[in-house]
Amino acid sequence: MIVITAPTGNIGPRLLSLLVEAAPEHGEEVRVVVRDPARLPEAVRGRVEVVTGSHGDAATVERAFAGADAVFWLVPPDASLTPDEAYSGFTRPAARAFAAHGVGHVVGVSALGRGTPHAGRAGLVTASLAMDDLIAGSGVAYRALACPSFFENLLEEAGSIREDGVFTDTVAAGRPAPMVAVADIAATAAGLLLDRSWTGVGGVPVLGPQDLSPDDLARIMTEELGRPVRYVRESLDELRSTMLGHGLNEEFVAGMVAMKRAKDLGLDSGADRSPRQGPATTFAQWCAHTLRPAVLAAPDAVDAR
Repeated sequence: MIVITAPTGNIGPRLLSLLVEAAPEHGEEVRVVVRDPARLPEAVRGRVEVVTGSHGDAATVERAFAGADAVFWLVPPDASLTPDEAYSGFTRPAARAFAAHGVGHVVGVSALGRGTPHAGRAGLVTASLAMDDLIAGSGVAYRALACPSFFENLLEEAGSIREDGVFTDTVAAGRPAPMVAVADIAATAAGLLLDRSWTGVGGVPVLGPQDLSPDDLARIMTEELGRPVRYVRESLDELRSTMLGHGLNEEFVAGMVAMKRAKDLGLDSGADRSPRQGPATTFAQWCAHTLRPAVLAAPDAVDAR
């Protein structure tokens, strides 16, 4: 029995599709934890067991992890909480349930940076690494998928790219860093969940095939979209003001700013790409298949999704 949390988010639907297709030949069943079962893809609803509720709730995870052999763990972002509450606080009921139900293997979505000089001052990343330690302390075999920023973050800027040819971030324009497609994270997670010959605790870097700077991203987007795209650097103070203006938790905003600062200082740099742990979608491929349709879509169609 494999349990998937957050099956309707960004990574979850891709992972769910992979596991539903592969599970029968591996002798596995799939169970999902979801607040709203109606949001599950129609094609898989009848092929999985559903536990309704939040996977941050103790009673829900008690039901979800009974009889489970492996769990995919992903904490949904909640900017109304402090970083510790959003990561370790949300995870504590699950960690207790892992131990109580004898769950053998857990694969979690985490971040790059462990062991670097910036890991202790990286805000949300520091909180994510503390969550990994909490899970590892429950006695399970654990693999933390150590991820950089996602290509999919750029979908939030599809409108700006379409209308103004501009995308923004807070890092230096020439600083190269790894990025990754969420489909590659899902594929790596599926491989670990289906072949549970691994033991102990460790991290698995999940990276795109090359480091890219914002200037590199602008060049590739220009080539793939057939229109000029340029990068505009936003200051950390601007980011902080914007987030606070949306009414987000002040400590969470501070955690986001600290993470962005650490990334600009090289938090994600230096991760080993060999041997490969899974697929590696290039940024150009992702632009052609995912970003281009979003940018070229009519604004009303994008807003309605």
